[in-house]
Order: sequence, then structure tokens, then C-alpha cells
Amino acid sequence: MENAAGRKQQRERCEELEVELEFKEHKGNVTETEPLSMENLGEGALGFDEPHRGQLREGTIMQRREDGLVVDIGAKRDGIVPLADLAQLGEETFEPGQTVPVIVVQPRNNDGNVELSIAQAKQQEDWLKAEQMKNEETVCEATVLESNRGGLTVEFGRLRGFVPMSQLIGFGQIRQATERYRRLNALVGKKMLLKVIEVNRGRRRLILSQQAAAKEWRAERRRQLLEELQPGQVRTGRVSQITNFGLFINLGGLDGLVHVSELSWGRIENPAEVYHVGQRIKVKVLSVDRERQRIALSIKALVPDPWETAEQRYTIGKLVEGKVSQMADFGVFVELEPGVEGLLHNSELLSDEQREELAVGTNVLVKVIRIEPDRRRIGLSARRVGREEWEQWYAEAAARAEAQEQARREAQAQAVPESESAESLLAEDEIFDEETLDSDILLDDETSEDFSEDVLETPEA
Repeated sequence: MENAAGRKQQRERCEELEVELEFKEHKGNVTETEPLSMENLGEGALGFDEPHRGQLREGTIMQRREDGLVVDIGAKRDGIVPLADLAQLGEETFEPGQTVPVIVVQPRNNDGNVELSIAQAKQQEDWLKAEQMKNEETVCEATVLESNRGGLTVEFGRLRGFVPMSQLIGFGQIRQATERYRRLNALVGKKMLLKVIEVNRGRRRLILSQQAAAKEWRAERRRQLLEELQPGQVRTGRVSQITNFGLFINLGGLDGLVHVSELSWGRIENPAEVYHVGQRIKVKVLSVDRERQRIALSIKALVPDPWETAEQRYTIGKLVEGKVSQMADFGVFVELEPGVEGLLHNSELLSDEQREELAVGTNVLVKVIRIEPDRRRIGLSARRVGREEWEQWYAEAAARAEAQEQARREAQAQAVPESESAESLLAEDEIFDEETLDSDILLDDETSEDFSEDVLETPEA
């Protein structure tokens, strides 16, 4: 019986081939004025496009039957999407009149209909999307489905992509295999930014990279920052690098430079003594060179220039205490406050011995004898300070030093040594009875069990 059925199908197929061959030969002889007949009537004559296996087409759902969906794909025969194919689509629903993409599985099945697949068409669309994203070098977000020793499996539409460990951020410096596996497992269920780096539909190979996505994100972020930044804006960033000529501040994808002259109105000889890498800091944008991708920033521009009000604070004849900031052949520069320096000329020193005693960092009492705010100059004098003024200054300085020493001794006295602290705690425990101590110990054990689980840290992107 099976052989007979097989021979019958072969005969039917041979007849179909003969009809198709006759139609092709006859089609070239048919003219516009020739009337249609059953001999020259075919799919081409009616404007139908014959479906081919593996072809991606668009169809319209005609009806829903017990065995699947009936879909019109513009061919002479209706297309059928079996229930088994619809089961692969999960909870997705379809209604008559809806347009759907389909893949031709069989141009003609045993029932004489075209067997179609929506699930394969959806996958085909995902492959096309992956190729497009690879060509356009765009970044996508994907959820991690599972991990293995080689990397991560992620969800890409209805496809599964793979992220090798070599393409993950932060795994190159991990030497211990157990730590690598622990961090891989911690990423399952998390979302991450990825970039498609390889697509091979024939081998069903879809490779993605987190490192490439991060690089692309930084490049895009740099372009956005260069467009957004304008002189005069105030931004918050982190110190990314410290050099002897200034600070590099990361503004979120692009670094700007705060020159050492823009750090403070005062003198900062070594920026590393004042700032540290990773420190968050506010800066003001001075200029933006978009062609060279260079940004000039300032910290001191965020505070008022002290010279604008210096004339109000330093009047002629006023006694001020300053710190020697620089020694020169013609005199001594004295810092009165950050950003404001005055010159103590050699002719205004008490004697040559005083110059020998002075050094950078030494405190000195001087009198203001001249002020020129427009030129940022203040003239100072030590020899014009009267004897009584000197004695009063020394007395006040000694009193301040004594007060600081007294405060230090009191702070040390308030600090309880560990031995005394332990003895006092034992003395306090004596006021509790045994039942109270037992209950306290039990409570501590229960509390410790609640916090005994390890917390997995997600690697930084």
C-alpha cells in the first residue's frame, strides 16, 4: 500500500512538472490579443507569485481554524500556519485581518496548501535586525539568560546571542577561575549594554561584546558632551588624573583640563597635595575646542576674586599677619590670604638679620603701607611696626599657641584607653542578672545568622 501511494504521488508530481513545462513553453507564444484558456491559464497569467521554500513573505490572516491559521500570501493556494508553529510564539495572539511575516516551509504539503511559519519569520527578522545593528554599529540592551565557563548567553529577540568572557568588562584581571564563575553567575538576570560584532545565519552564530558597547557609548557620549558644553557652564566631574601642570576632570565621557593656574586664587605648588583621584568636584567651563576635543576648566572661577574686595580689608596702616610665600632678591612675598600677596621690600625689613631668619612658610607681622587693587599690588613694611605692636602681637601669638596646646591635652584626656574601657564594661555587666545576659547572647546569635549570607557584587560596566 505504501509503495502504491508513493508511486501515485510520483505520477502526480510528474504531471505537475509536465504542466509547468508546457506552460513555460506556451507562455512565450501567448500575445495580448490571445484569449485565455485552460491551456494557458496558470499562476503567472493570474498575477500570482509562486512561493519558494525558505522565502520570507508578508501575509494577511484570513481565518483561525482548529489546525492553525489560514494566511493569504498572494499565491493561488492559501497558506497554513500549523498550531505547532504558533506554540513557539508563546502567548502572542493573532486576529483575522492582521498582517504577519511568514517563511515558506513547504510550497505544497500533502493537503495541497502552502505550509508557512511565523516563528521562523520572527527569527529571520531578528537575524536581519542583528545584521543591521552590526552594520550601523549601534548598541542594544539585552538580558543575561545563563552563564557558562566561556561567557554569557543573552536574549536577542527570539534568538540567543553569546558574549565571550574576553568581551566582558572587568574579567581580564581576574586570575582565579572560581571568582570568574562567581561573577558570571551574578550577572544572570541582569541587563547590559552590548554591541553585535559577528552574525552568521548559516551557522546560527550571533556574538556580542560589552567592551565594544562601552567603547561606542563613550564615543557617543563624547560627541554629545562636545555639543552640549558651552563656556560659562558649571559641571560636576571626577578627578581622573593629577599632573604637575593641573588636573584632568572626567565630565562623564570626556576629560577636561584644569590648569594649575586655575586651581585656586592662591598658590598651589603640588596639586597632588590638595586633590586625589576619584574626588568629585565642581568646575566651570572656560572654553571648548570641538575640533581638537579639548575643554578648558576652572575651579577658582567658581569663587569671587579676592582682589575685588581687597581694598576694603587691607587699609593703609593696618597690621596684618601673613606667611612668607616666596623669597626674591629684592624682597619677600607675603601671602595675606589665598590669592592676595604683598611685597615686603628689602628696604622695609627690620634688618639684614631678619631677612636671613625668614623662610617660606614663616609667619610675619607687617603693616600695609600701599595698596593698588587694579595692579594687584600691596606694599608691606616690617620696620614701621611699632615696638608695642610687636609685643602685643607676640603675646597674642603665644596665647593662641597655649590655647591650642591646652585643647590638645584635653582631647587626649577625654580619650579612654582600651584597658580602662574594657574594665568599665565589665563593671557595667555586673548589674545584669544571668537570665538577661543569656537572652542577650541568644539574640546576638539569631541576628548574626540573618546576616550570614554572602552578597555577590555585580562587576562594574
